[in-house]
Amino acid sequence: MCRNYLGLSSIITTLFVASACIPDEQAAHRQTKSNPLTVAETASAQRSKSAPVGQANQETFARERLLNIAPQDAESPHRFADLAIAPLDQSVLAVTREAQVMPALPMQPLGRDRYQDVDPNPIKLVSRDPVSTFSIDVDTASYANLRRFLNEGTRPPVNAVRVEELINYFDYDYQKPADIDQPFATHIALFEAPWDADKQLLRIGLKGYEIRDVERPKANLVFLVDTSGSMASADKLPLLKRSLRLLIEEMREDDSIAIIAYAGSAGIVLEPTAGADQRDIIRAIERFSAGGGTAGAAGIREAYRLAEANFDENAVNRVILATDGDFNVGISDPDRLEDFIATKRESDVYLSILGFGRGNLNDMLMQRLAQAGNGNASYIDGLMEARKVLVDEMSSLLFPIADDVKIQIEFNPKRVAEYRLIGYETRMLKLEEFNNDRVDAGEIGSGHTVTALYEITSPDSPSRLVDDLRYGVLPASATGAGDNVDEVAWLRLRYKRPGDDQSQLMERPVSATSATPFDQAPAEARFAAAVAGFGEVLRQSVHMGTFDLDAVLSIASVSRGDDPFGYRSEFLQLVRLAKSATLVDAGDG
Repeated sequence: MCRNYLGLSSIITTLFVASACIPDEQAAHRQTKSNPLTVAETASAQRSKSAPVGQANQETFARERLLNIAPQDAESPHRFADLAIAPLDQSVLAVTREAQVMPALPMQPLGRDRYQDVDPNPIKLVSRDPVSTFSIDVDTASYANLRRFLNEGTRPPVNAVRVEELINYFDYDYQKPADIDQPFATHIALFEAPWDADKQLLRIGLKGYEIRDVERPKANLVFLVDTSGSMASADKLPLLKRSLRLLIEEMREDDSIAIIAYAGSAGIVLEPTAGADQRDIIRAIERFSAGGGTAGAAGIREAYRLAEANFDENAVNRVILATDGDFNVGISDPDRLEDFIATKRESDVYLSILGFGRGNLNDMLMQRLAQAGNGNASYIDGLMEARKVLVDEMSSLLFPIADDVKIQIEFNPKRVAEYRLIGYETRMLKLEEFNNDRVDAGEIGSGHTVTALYEITSPDSPSRLVDDLRYGVLPASATGAGDNVDEVAWLRLRYKRPGDDQSQLMERPVSATSATPFDQAPAEARFAAAVAGFGEVLRQSVHMGTFDLDAVLSIASVSRGDDPFGYRSEFLQLVRLAKSATLVDAGDG
């Protein structure tokens, strides 16, 4: 990790002398409306929202330097006094005078990205484990990160591929629920597996209620922005600034936005400000520059403190953390950070994480924090993805319609001998956790779609991988008598309405009579199967047999369906890129 080799005391001394030498008439232009606040690891001090015009505030200047915030004087190239929205490329090209005091450090080389080492879900025997329970997942970070690797000519590390995030990157044409009283609708499909005709895929699809504009609550947001030295490269802080501006343009006048920056320390850059004041918000964003260490824990702590202090019961209260996740100052242990964020769930403040950059991307930490904080994680690899996440899908990102959504499915041993859940390895729950409302699970946002696929094998299938035990209990025959013989499984879902402590239960059967050959399955189900197959091939799954990238292309091409933004067409291009990409060790995992 790049480090700032200037000591804290020497920086303050240098800046004190430099600022004291500024002529009085020049110092008179300095404004301190948005002074940052240096926050220690365990305490913070409240400061005035604005300093008197003409005050040569050496302490403020030193604090701004430590947070890598350009001062708001008239000569700053980041100051757009007469423009609400400045040209986007200026945020990349502009260089502040402070960069000469503490120059931006070079970007980190590839190879230090960190991913969680996760084993794929195993084959389960219905005779031993008839019930499968997991939390839903609406994250999409893995897909955008995978795209970055493929566009650079390399296949991603195996542990960078989370199949459920590839599947859920795409919106699916599921029927919407009629009203908010039923926050999401369920959609089932049962069809032949494309990689093994003697197995079936069970597709479970959820469609969240889409909040109409007149129903949309206020957004009360705290942006927590990483301005450390590791964020210096073009695909990090410059892209982050441009991305946040896209979101700012979508805010309503009654929304509220505050900004905290953290580098070697953490501090408030912008007090809670109405969405109507876009000029002030954008000006604060444009003042960021990169340098120093990464006091991420202090930043997270201060962001939650500010969000709780300004909590609005009539709004969705959310912290949005934008970072590469490379914390190296203060608390950096993932377990301690996760525990802290988990305790903040009770405050009803949600957490969203936007990941940026490469070379030292701490994907593992960002995933853990998002899951602990009633939130979601996205990876921004360019402005197009920023627009998708922060503009096109803003309502899904910011406004939840159901919390702690859990899925549990019980398989009928008369119909199913073996099963495996494709993906969701980090979201698995214990049997008893389904009914325990104290156990956290994922959230569904406005209009979100969630899709999960089970691969199932019937008792008489030649593709069964586990033989019957010689002395054990034989599985019931699919043709045997008994109740519920026409049911493949029983589906249960639990969810909480936002703000509620008690969950609601939904349940329905999965009928065997609904099964179809693969080519007669709904197009949306076939496309999801193609995406799942793509992920399984990239993860070098032992369950794919001869199924390869050509098979993925063949299925996805004919099941692409409606593609208004071109995401599915882009998927086809990524599959083609994967065919020629180099398989290298590009990071941990």
